[in-house]
Amino acid sequence: MKASLLHNPFLTVEDVCDGFVYNQLEGKGLFGWGGKLVIQPEYQRNYIYADGKRDVAVIDSLLKGYPLGLIYFVKTSNGMYEVLDGQQRITSFGRFVRNKFPVVDENGMPHWFDDLNNDERCKILKTPLTIYVCEGSETEIKEWFKTINIAGIPLVEQELLNAIYSGPFVTAAKEVFSNSSNANVNVWRAYINGDVRRQAFLEKALKWVSRGNVAEYMGRHRFDKDCEELKTYFTSVIDWIDGVFKDVKDEMCGLEWGELYERYHSCAYNVDAVWMRVEALYEDDCVTAKKGIFEYILGGEKDTKLLNVRVFDKKTAKAVYAKQTAAAQKKGISNCPLCAVGHEANKSRLWSFDEMDADHVTAWSKGGATDIRKCQMLCKTHNRAKGNR
Repeated sequence: MKASLLHNPFLTVEDVCDGFVYNQLEGKGLFGWGGKLVIQPEYQRNYIYADGKRDVAVIDSLLKGYPLGLIYFVKTSNGMYEVLDGQQRITSFGRFVRNKFPVVDENGMPHWFDDLNNDERCKILKTPLTIYVCEGSETEIKEWFKTINIAGIPLVEQELLNAIYSGPFVTAAKEVFSNSSNANVNVWRAYINGDVRRQAFLEKALKWVSRGNVAEYMGRHRFDKDCEELKTYFTSVIDWIDGVFKDVKDEMCGLEWGELYERYHSCAYNVDAVWMRVEALYEDDCVTAKKGIFEYILGGEKDTKLLNVRVFDKKTAKAVYAKQTAAAQKKGISNCPLCAVGHEANKSRLWSFDEMDADHVTAWSKGGATDIRKCQMLCKTHNRAKGNR
């Protein structure tokens, strides 16, 4: 790959803003430089500077005469150019020049581009940009893209994969899962963590449909004209969640719903009974891992480890140990009740505190409360063997 400085003359902010088009719905700059420049090709991440800080910082740098740093374009086979690095800065000053956001002075007063003094507007528009034009194969261009994005705000894994497998499939998928204006996003937020603009929703959708083999799936579907399979599978998971759980809890967000769907979507559930159990477990003070409630119920309420049921504290355990050991000494039997009724050599053994575990007399899952009256000390061997009985 070769790179050459674009000069004689240098492009200015005004040149790049000629014909600048910004898609408010998709949140990205589309074109510039009189229609010759594609500002956000498909391998680029979404525009993320629209936060009133980073976009304003770009304008502040221009007003103070600070350099914006190097910008890289790619020359394509049809004579067009694509932004390889610098699209966040270009989209920021393009949006400002088109009066999409103001800068705020030290007195808290907002100033739009058209409100600036003529000399300030000229200073911005006439700022020369240091731009290098790169030419090379697709593989070389994308490898360079990954390299130059190590600095600054790093690309997340899905953004890199979008760059590597750019094509009609990624374009279609981003229109659905990377579009913050998609009304469905507000529904999906109940179950998915992360920023839609940083590809969190697309990453999750791909992870679900590919069973975790995202790169392989994207490579296989790269040149698909649509993403119908991806949308259908994702919708099936969301509809299944909504069909099993009649309401939403905060702890439902971020669970591995794709995996849960694969394991349990063929099971039948009584929706009202499921939600009654959810509410009951939320009210149970012994349940300390609320996030585990949903998988616990889906799995038939068998794996109590998912709930991290509150155990007896050390003070309680020591009090029960002392009482239980004193009673055992008087009777000449083991202070482990299960050893005492056994036939092995340990039936009269007095175990030390560290050799025993505090245990529910009746398993928590069968109604045993974490209360000192329901606590007994068992030797570690018997406690582990007892399990959930």
